[in-house]
Amino acid sequence: MLTRMGSRFTAVMLGLVLGGAALAKEPAKQQVKESSSRSAIPTRLDAVIDGALADKRLVGTVVLVARDGQVIYHRAAGQADREAHVPMREDAVFRLASVSKPLVSAAAMALVDQGKLGLEDPVTKWLPTFRPKLEDGREPVITVRQLLTHTAGLDYGFFQPPAGPYARAGVSDGVDESGLSLEENLRRLASVPLGFEPGTRWHYSLSIDVLGAVVASAGGAPLPQVVERLITRPLGLRDTGFVAKVPKRLATPYADGKPEPVRMGAHHEMSVGGVSFRFVQGRALDSRAYPSGGAGMVGSAGELLKFLEAVRTGGAPLFQSSATAAAMLAPQTGTLELPNEPGWAFGFGGAVLVDATKAATPQSPGTWRWAGAYGHTWFVDPRRRLSVVALTNTAIEGMSGAFQRDLRDAVYAGLAAEASTPPAPAR
Repeated sequence: MLTRMGSRFTAVMLGLVLGGAALAKEPAKQQVKESSSRSAIPTRLDAVIDGALADKRLVGTVVLVARDGQVIYHRAAGQADREAHVPMREDAVFRLASVSKPLVSAAAMALVDQGKLGLEDPVTKWLPTFRPKLEDGREPVITVRQLLTHTAGLDYGFFQPPAGPYARAGVSDGVDESGLSLEENLRRLASVPLGFEPGTRWHYSLSIDVLGAVVASAGGAPLPQVVERLITRPLGLRDTGFVAKVPKRLATPYADGKPEPVRMGAHHEMSVGGVSFRFVQGRALDSRAYPSGGAGMVGSAGELLKFLEAVRTGGAPLFQSSATAAAMLAPQTGTLELPNEPGWAFGFGGAVLVDATKAATPQSPGTWRWAGAYGHTWFVDPRRRLSVVALTNTAIEGMSGAFQRDLRDAVYAGLAAEASTPPAPAR
């Protein structure tokens, strides 16, 4: 069931607003080109990054900005491994945590686009044994759309007390150690009563893990293979997947600390807003860990940018119809705004800005964004033809600390400065 603790932490998770690897050199259908044009943004971004590193709020980061399909800013800064004195590189690979969600959601939408999956399909069409009940014993229908939009009545264990229902059932959140299969984790998840009638509320949850199982069933193969076939291979993404292929390029994770971030051990627990996370580093290297659609992927900044730009520009080569990409970028929760985040609704794979004034953000209405607990943020502003990726190795600062807000504001201050600067006279 849902708790007040969960509500508090949802507010932390929703305090994301900005939330690379060097762009792949191999040919791919979707390319993001580098621009040589002058921009007012880089100086401002450099100041934000330098400040976060100097203040020891971050250990390392890769930040990329694309405008009109061209990279106008790219920088790797700080350390990938502080203790080993390994500098951050643009091709660093990160544990993505919830940045996995837009990728798996896009795989689901690709199947919808192909007519192999329906948004209104009951989940039981694809997962006959996934039948969680409400507290009163009724078994409601849960749809694919409700999984995509976090309105299915599910929860996360870190929203609950340490001995809460998910802990008692042994449910994995997808970033902890797990010898479970995906099927076994869903069996355990379905054994716990739903928190609310599906479709009546929005609550961040394990629904994308369930969606991953639906994608696997509808796609006719294990989830990693379906995501590769539908998303990463068409875009030429070699580093994005459920297991790190080159372990030495995997950035070392750190957790917020004073006077500087603390290096995470093999098992690391941290508390944010009174809620505890449990991170297990080996999951990113363990092919036996179940593929968590909501938190289990790894990838690089450059490859994430390429994916975001593909969705922003109409979905090719992922989708046959540009309407499918437009659906990902559109509000999909009706009148349900995100709790404690006025002005934001939810689309497919991320939140969507519906009222910039209420949200107190310089971003344009229609901006699509989300983040990841290991320290990542991203956003796409379609009206500005802008995509921004900021992957860090520092949780939680990189996700919802001052860094993501300052980076966002620096981007828009740079755009405003450009708009107010008269063009240079022709020679």
